[in-house]
Amino acid sequence: MLKLWGRGSSSNVQVVRWCLHELDIPYKQIDAGFVYGVVDTNEYLAMNPNGTIPTIQDTDQLPMYESGAILRYLGGQYGHEHFWPGNPAARAQIDMWAEWSKINVALNFTGPLFWPLVRMPESKRQPDQIAAALSLLEKYLRIADERLATTPYLASEHLTLADIQLGHVLYRYYDIALNRAPLNNLRRYYELLSTRPAYQSCVMVSYDELRNSM
Repeated sequence: MLKLWGRGSSSNVQVVRWCLHELDIPYKQIDAGFVYGVVDTNEYLAMNPNGTIPTIQDTDQLPMYESGAILRYLGGQYGHEHFWPGNPAARAQIDMWAEWSKINVALNFTGPLFWPLVRMPESKRQPDQIAAALSLLEKYLRIADERLATTPYLASEHLTLADIQLGHVLYRYYDIALNRAPLNNLRRYYELLSTRPAYQSCVMVSYDELRNSM
C-alpha cells in the first residue's frame, strides 16, 4: 500500500491527498512535520534529505518528494485520460496550467498572504505588504477567472491535475479575511470544487493548529 508522510493542515500535503482520493488510491498516512515531528529523524531524512513534507512511497518504488512530481507520478500511474492524458500534447496543456497555478497562485498566496494573516500574530503584520501581495495574487487569479469563463474546469471540461494545483488554494483564499475582488467565474469554480467529496475531506479542513505559529 502507498504510504504518505505529512500532516493534513499542510497545503502541499493536501494536493497529494486530494489527488489520492480523486483517483481512489488506497494509502496509509503518517502524520509528519510541524508539531508531529518525524521529519528530523534519520529514517525520514534517508527518504527525503530536505526534511520537508510530503513524501510518498508506493509499494516497492523508491520514496519520492516534491508535491508536483508526486502528482505527476500519481497521474501517470493511476490517472485516467481526462485527468492526465497519455497524449503528450494534451498532457502538456494540463501540465502548463498546473505549473502556472503552482508558481503564480499557490506561491503568491501561501507565503505572502496566508502566513501573515493566519500564522503571524497581528502585531507583526504589515498591512501595506499584505495589500500589495493581494493585488499581485489577484492579477493572476483574473487570468484564471477569464479562462473559467469558457470551461467548467481549468484545463478542460473535466477535473484534471491542473485543478488540484489551483483548487487547493481556493478554500483558504475564500475562508480567510480578505477584501477579495469579485471574480465571478473563479467563485463559481470554487463552489463546483466544493461539491466534490474528495475536496471536502482533503482541502476544506481546519487549519487552526497553524494560527499564530510563527
